[in-house]
This record gives sequence, structure tokens and C-alpha cells, in this order.
Amino acid sequence: MSQANRIALVTGASRGIGRAIALALANVGYDIGVNYARNASAADEVVAMIRARGARAMAIQADISLAIDRERLVDQTLAELGSIDLLVNNAGIAPEIRADLLDAGEASFDKLINVNLKGPYFLTQRVARHMIERKTAGQIVTISSISAYTASINRGDYCVAKAGLSMMTQLYASRLAEHGIGVFEIRPGVIETDMTGPVKAKYDKLILEDNLTPIKRWGTPDDVARAVIAVATGLLPFSTGEVINVDGGFHLRRL
Repeated sequence: MSQANRIALVTGASRGIGRAIALALANVGYDIGVNYARNASAADEVVAMIRARGARAMAIQADISLAIDRERLVDQTLAELGSIDLLVNNAGIAPEIRADLLDAGEASFDKLINVNLKGPYFLTQRVARHMIERKTAGQIVTISSISAYTASINRGDYCVAKAGLSMMTQLYASRLAEHGIGVFEIRPGVIETDMTGPVKAKYDKLILEDNLTPIKRWGTPDDVARAVIAVATGLLPFSTGEVINVDGGFHLRRL
């Protein structure tokens, strides 16, 4: 289904899951605002790949934890591309140090919550206001994690942030339904990215030998992107606030 002339803003789109989402959206006709925090060359590469697909794209540097950057991110997208029909909240960071719950400090907590929860919360607010003012239906997708409900005692800050994103989705879904704006949470499991690289050996064993998931393989960024495409191409018109698990069946309770 073509979505030509529709515009998506994808945060954290220079690598990993965000990159896969941006490219998949371009494949179905979306023009893309490619947000990145630090890696300009990677973002420029994604922009070039999108343009090669015949879609418009621009790279926009912004730290979504900062109000001034969020405002500039939206303003630049609107100025250059014209509107925002789809917001994908994907940007996020892992804890700099995995610390036991009883030892973890506030500095790491504050940084992670600001980027992973506060940033998407207020970026969604800003984009939702634009969608309402424009008076046409839009969609908001937030990429969370199985950490929204899976306790990892050496990265409590990350789990708390992801749980917050899950409630954020429910709140905005309830508030924005009257305006025709669908709001969705996509909940990846163990996905092969730069972020999970340091724990690859651990999860290879859990997946292949210890039956962590019914589907015995790592997830890929493309697996997550396919779920975004289902929302972006209008395949879920009578749904909002929905959680889409992309986790190989991890969420199933099994005996």
C-alpha cells in the first residue's frame, strides 16, 4: 500500500532498529525526517539510501532529552518536509554501567530516564498538537522493550523507563483517539543490534540451548520495522493503544 506524500519522523534513525524502520517506511512511500543524536555520517548514509528509493529525507540532529532540541526537531521537519503524519519514538540509550539495584546511582538514572522516557513523552505531546491542529489523522508508534515487564536487577533504570513508555502509550491512545490519531507500542525482544552486541554470547545460549523463546533465533531490526509498516500502512484501523510483541514468543507463559 503506497503512502506517497506522507511524512514520518523517526528518532534514533541513524543505526539499528531506527535505521531499519526509516528504510522500510521509505520503501512504502514515506518521506522521512531522520533524527540522530551524534553520528552525523551514519544519518547522512541513511538519508542517501532513502533518497535512492525515491523518497525525500533530511537528517536532523537533536537530543530528544532537551526541550529546545525537541522543538527544533519538529520545527525543522515541518519546515523542510511539510507535516508529520507518523511519529516513531525509537531513540534510546542503554545504561552506561550495569549496576546492582542496591548500588546504582542517580546520575545514570537521570540521564537514561531523560532520554528514554521524558524525551518521547514530550515529543509525542508536541507532535500530537501539530496533528490536531492540522485536523487530519496521524499515527504515533513507540518502540519499547520486553524490559517493560521483565525485571533486570542490574539495569533497573532501563526497565523503569520502558515500563513508563508502555503507560505513555495507553495515556496518549486514550487522549488522542477522538482526533483520529492511533497510538501503538511495539515491544521488541532480543534484537541483534549494537546495543546487544556485548551480551551476544549470553543470549546465544539462552535462545539456542535454554529455550528462552519458542522461535529459536535472534530478532532483527527488520522484524521490528515490519511491525511499524503494519501500522503505517493502515492495516490496523480499528486498533489503538495496542501492544505489538516482536519477541519470538518471549511473552508467552510456558510450562
